[in-house]
Amino acid sequence: MSQTLTHKILKNHLLSGELVAGGEIGIRIDQTLTQDATGTTAFLLFEAIGIPAVKTEVSVSYIDHNMAQFGPENHNDHLYLQSISTKVGAYHSRPGNGICHQVHLERFARPGRTLLGSDSHTPTGGGMGMIAIGAGGLDVAVAMGGGAFYLPAPRVVGVELRGNLSPWVSAKDIILRLLSVLTTRGNVGGIVEYFGEGVASLDVPARATCTNMGAELGVTCSLFPSDDQTRRFLDAQGRGDHYQPLAADAGAAYDRITKKLHAEKDAATIENIKTFCTDVAVEPTAADGMTKVSFGRVVIDLSQLEPLMAAPSSPDHIVTAASQAGTRVNQVLIGSCTNSSYQDLMTASAVLKGRTVHPGVELGISPGSRQVLEMLARNGALADFVRAGARIIESACGPCIGLGFSPAEGTVSLRTFNRNFPGRSGTTGDQVYLVSPETAIAAAITGEITDARELAKRSIAYPSITLPERFDVDDSMIQKPIADYDEAGHAEVVRGSSIVKPPRGEPMHGTFDGIVTIKVGDKITTDHIMPAGALMKYRSNVPEYAKYVFNPFNEEGQPTFAKRAQEAKAAGRYAVIVAGDSYGQGSSREHAALCPMYLGVRAVIAKAVERIHQANLVNFGILPLTFASPADYDRVGPGDELVLVGSENETIDVQDVIASAQTVLVHNTTRGFIFVCNVTLAPRQRKILAAGGLLNYTREGGQ
Repeated sequence: MSQTLTHKILKNHLLSGELVAGGEIGIRIDQTLTQDATGTTAFLLFEAIGIPAVKTEVSVSYIDHNMAQFGPENHNDHLYLQSISTKVGAYHSRPGNGICHQVHLERFARPGRTLLGSDSHTPTGGGMGMIAIGAGGLDVAVAMGGGAFYLPAPRVVGVELRGNLSPWVSAKDIILRLLSVLTTRGNVGGIVEYFGEGVASLDVPARATCTNMGAELGVTCSLFPSDDQTRRFLDAQGRGDHYQPLAADAGAAYDRITKKLHAEKDAATIENIKTFCTDVAVEPTAADGMTKVSFGRVVIDLSQLEPLMAAPSSPDHIVTAASQAGTRVNQVLIGSCTNSSYQDLMTASAVLKGRTVHPGVELGISPGSRQVLEMLARNGALADFVRAGARIIESACGPCIGLGFSPAEGTVSLRTFNRNFPGRSGTTGDQVYLVSPETAIAAAITGEITDARELAKRSIAYPSITLPERFDVDDSMIQKPIADYDEAGHAEVVRGSSIVKPPRGEPMHGTFDGIVTIKVGDKITTDHIMPAGALMKYRSNVPEYAKYVFNPFNEEGQPTFAKRAQEAKAAGRYAVIVAGDSYGQGSSREHAALCPMYLGVRAVIAKAVERIHQANLVNFGILPLTFASPADYDRVGPGDELVLVGSENETIDVQDVIASAQTVLVHNTTRGFIFVCNVTLAPRQRKILAAGGLLNYTREGGQ
């Protein structure tokens, strides 16, 4: 039987379960990565598990997020991560070496391997033909110790690429088009697999742009085949021995996808599905305005693509650059883990060479790695940027996570990043567009949103930047594991005062007596739950960081969410979060579950919960429930008291719900009605919840 590439790699790593979509599987993890914003907690949890050394082929600790270093906290993290890496046998990429995903692609990614990372954009490695998955730090800690990673056996979304890209159109426009079709919602449990004759025209960095921003789809990961382009990239990195050809079998069948959409609100998405998908079927609209749309594979003709943008303030709010032409732009940023490769920055530099940035625009350039930065410096491209008036930012995440370059009030910022959630830039009410390097540099020159193809009218030719035959390789900023196990095990671990042992969850027993501590809407991101930016420096100190849970929703003069949750806890009640659709989008940051758990949150009731966040909730002992009828969301309000009950409205033991219930009745005693919630948990997740979280479960010998 013909197989997809996804199933080939998963089958080769399968430890438990069957590859039947929806059922839980456990897979072997070959590589892990962490970064400093999530890595400190991940390594602290690894220590808590009690395993003395990592058991993967490769585990890498990167420093790339908390680089601002106002106060001692960030540097405390860096020193802890460097020293704990030495002790447990992990590689350590030092500050300044670059963004984890770019560096990992350059130096560690291998076709056919599995990678688990405590960062949601770990799927970047799919551009190398890997199953690369973002997860919470506790899942990564377990994998570092040799444990399996558990996930739903995926539905495989086939994306066929045809033709070749036109000048001024690039890989960013491919993933933006896919986001216009699949959106950020309703894709949990899927893996996107690219195939077709158009794939061969894309080099590895271009493919990595697509798989990186594939995280915004909400799928588990995305991947490309491993072919001559993969071999060329590995040869150029001096890692040609890591190459192996991998592809789906001829005639491999991809899954049929069904999405439930609102006939009116999602009309544009439905039209895009009809335009870009095969075998489309649309059911009649129901009384609630919803309709089911099903389709086969997605087909994107690269030759027909035009410059696209994600308009404020969601990665799936896709418009054409031409439709926004003339909009004044005050800031342009090129970089992040999505578009900071050598080819991306050389393209921007070549266009800008001999020109000056528009006087109304601030241009920032952030190379993705020290390798890229050094090569730009040696060939003169960096000087061209500086001469044109660009500001050079260090090789780190920086503005992408709200650390620097926040735009002015009421101004437009064009960024080659992957997320434009409201306020993520660090400015409330921001107007951030996500664009390709080509569209970004066109705006930097003209001072307004410009279809980059219009630059030809200014006698600006499109530069053809090809993959170098040889990248400059210097791994001196990557600390290798010590070969002598005994020597490594005696290494001193540096623990500053801000490095605080994370709290452990506790099992729930008896009556679930809860109170709605906050009610939020649709598409609430982990940025909303646990703000990033300058507050990230507290991530190694849960009691301190927990003070800022739901900080954007705190009202002046009113008790904060943290205070309300702690008051409920003191009164012997569990705090409950009520949310709309697609709760927990975005970053893998487990603090969005860990900090609420610390405050006393023990349940989330939402219309839908995103994959990584649902796993994190379970890992920290928080019960995720979904409304059986989404309309019940409107009937529940802040301050409502909720009790889990049986069919006769009698109180029940929450452990019975965790153990086997597929649905549960929730009695809103404040408003006097009962509603039904779904309990959608895999058998292993039920055991984890029963133990009070994954750390307890693992320490008790759970597999």
